[in-house]
Amino acid sequence: MARADTASASLRSDSIKGLAQSIANPAYRRLLTAEPLLRRAVPVLIIAFMLTICIGAAVQVLEHRRQVVAEATRTIQALADHLAAELDRPARDVRSRITRSSEALEQALPAWAAGAGRRILIADVDGKIIAGTPDEPLTLGRNILDVLGPSQPLTTFGSDAGTLEIMLADGEAAFATVRALKNPVGLLAVIQGRDDALANWRSTTALTVTLSATTGFVVLILGFAFHWQATRAREADIIHDTVRSRIDTALNRGRCGLWDWDLACGRVFWSHSMYDILGLPENDKLLTFGEVNGLVHKDDIDLYELATQLADAKVQSIDHAFRMRHADGRWLWLRARCELARQEGETGLHLIGIAVDITEQKSLVERTVAADLRLRDAIETIPEAFVLWDAENRLVLCNSNFQELHHLPDEAIEAGTTYETIVVAGRKPIIRTAVSNDDRQPRGARTFEAQLDDGRWMHISERRTKDGGYVSVGTDITKIKRHEQKLVEGEKRQIATIDDLRKSQQALEVQTAELADLAEKYAEEKTRAEEANQAKSKFLANMSHELRTPLNAIIGFSEIMESAMFGPLGAAKYTEYSRDIRESGTYLLDVINDILDMSKIEAGVIRLAPEAVELEPILADCLRVVSTRAGEKHLTLDAQVDPKIHLHADRRAVKQIALNLLSNAVKFTPDGGAVTMRARQRGGLVTIAIADNGIGIPKEALRKLGRPFEQVESQLTKRHQGSGLGLAIAKSLADMHGGAMRICSALGKGTTVVVRLPLQAKPPARAEPAEPVAELAL
Repeated sequence: MARADTASASLRSDSIKGLAQSIANPAYRRLLTAEPLLRRAVPVLIIAFMLTICIGAAVQVLEHRRQVVAEATRTIQALADHLAAELDRPARDVRSRITRSSEALEQALPAWAAGAGRRILIADVDGKIIAGTPDEPLTLGRNILDVLGPSQPLTTFGSDAGTLEIMLADGEAAFATVRALKNPVGLLAVIQGRDDALANWRSTTALTVTLSATTGFVVLILGFAFHWQATRAREADIIHDTVRSRIDTALNRGRCGLWDWDLACGRVFWSHSMYDILGLPENDKLLTFGEVNGLVHKDDIDLYELATQLADAKVQSIDHAFRMRHADGRWLWLRARCELARQEGETGLHLIGIAVDITEQKSLVERTVAADLRLRDAIETIPEAFVLWDAENRLVLCNSNFQELHHLPDEAIEAGTTYETIVVAGRKPIIRTAVSNDDRQPRGARTFEAQLDDGRWMHISERRTKDGGYVSVGTDITKIKRHEQKLVEGEKRQIATIDDLRKSQQALEVQTAELADLAEKYAEEKTRAEEANQAKSKFLANMSHELRTPLNAIIGFSEIMESAMFGPLGAAKYTEYSRDIRESGTYLLDVINDILDMSKIEAGVIRLAPEAVELEPILADCLRVVSTRAGEKHLTLDAQVDPKIHLHADRRAVKQIALNLLSNAVKFTPDGGAVTMRARQRGGLVTIAIADNGIGIPKEALRKLGRPFEQVESQLTKRHQGSGLGLAIAKSLADMHGGAMRICSALGKGTTVVVRLPLQAKPPARAEPAEPVAELAL
């Protein structure tokens, strides 16, 4: 059978099942049909029974509780009516009536009312408790509302409220009723705790629950026993189905057909795989002898003769190959292996076995013979000498090149000739040189070179075969050997070249050592320069501090003189000079403050104090600071700040960044211009952008901005004062927060400065000197 037919065979598990159904009892079939329903019905019935028990127990417990509560209510009402009637009997005077309340309560209290957690309280018209039982000294003198609670309907409606389940002032649940008494005794209260009233109900409920749980547990055990038994039966069915499925799979995929020939009845059972092999429609019915005989090739086997031999007990088993007709008309080769067997309870014999499709094997044998011929022809046509030996060193085959190489006669190359015989009859090489084996070569392989007496060189490679023999191939390598000689000569020339390269390499190593020495000196000089820069920054910080003290005095005294605090100065020029002194001192103080801040940053002594800050108030404060200067120049200030922007940063540093940038924008924007400030949050960053529509900054000047004391050399900067430290300080503070500052500008269009700060400041351990701001084009 072709491989396509094998691949198209479907996996079925019905072959063995069909055989089983053919011999099964009908009652067993009905049991198999009803078993799944029983497996589902029994657990449902058990669950229904347990639910019935639980619901019945719950209904019984609730009904019993209702009866107990009703009985306690009737008892409390009867006791309250009885005590009210007894206590309302007339007395000689009011004082004696109040005095005898405790005695009268003890006398009027019936014997059946004692115990069971009942409490009886008597209060006067003011609500003060004057008597009670059992004797409770802690309650005497308290207000009745402190016991019953201030919002109880009992104290409002009295006996009309009946008996109610209430929550006492101390948090205890209880049943209580109230009766009004004649003056001066005003109120009678009978109280019984709910726990005391339901004590008997709890014991009865515990017994009911125990009996129900025991019954349910027994039923549950029976259910589990049924479940275990059903599971065991289901597992047995699964095992049976698994074994049956595996047998059917083996039959289907192994191209095997199951036979069961009842010799007495002349009926033959075929598995579905047998029908599939022959391309016939599947059928569970038994075939007749004539139907089977009509499919068998008459030249291969005679079923009538075989049946006669089996009936006469001349043969007990069959192992025979024959052809059967496929549904499409072609013949298939089958190999049948059967044996006689007698079924228990039957008198007739059965011939049971399998038939294997060997069509492919038959075709394979034919193809093997053809392939062997093609292989011999191919070996004969290759230019190399080829020989194949078996595991006992006997010749299997060789080509004519091998025969010619060793000058072997025809009788010496017959199959089966020993290796020793061929060695004696052939020509031996005069030189034999082994070639070093590569580690990747298979075990038992070897390669060597041999020179013949005519001067030719042969490369011989031998490999072991799987059956223990080996194959040898000899290749003529005379040209390769000559080429190797030329390579040896070339190698000598390369060695001389390598010597020259080695000398050049030594010269390069000397140069490398000199470069390393220069690099070390450069590092030392760089360290000295950095130390000198830090010394400069510390010096500027100290000098700025020393200059601030006299400047503060100059500014203060000039303000006093300008305001004529101690009287007029005389000439008006003195006032003008005082204002000039104050303005110049203030400007110089601002310059010194900027220098001091920049020096602290470069010296690494400034430290951030991050805290949770809201950005909008800080930016609004900065706008107010520069609004006066902007108003003098008739500038338009526009703020577009997203509300509720919170970040973790140094408040003073954030304000100084915004104030420096706004001051620069106002300072370098012509009269009538506009300054816009925007702030928004995107992801984990806060972006602050300050833009103006001034004359802009040349592209070549952008690289210098952001470095200390750097200014744009243009006509605009010559008209305004400044130290050139505002942008450098702003950028350094932004860097210390882990942020960045960028400047976008185009000549004649304006300038935009963008500062990005993280929501969570990450200040470095030491502030780094300000670097130039990267250039961005509009």
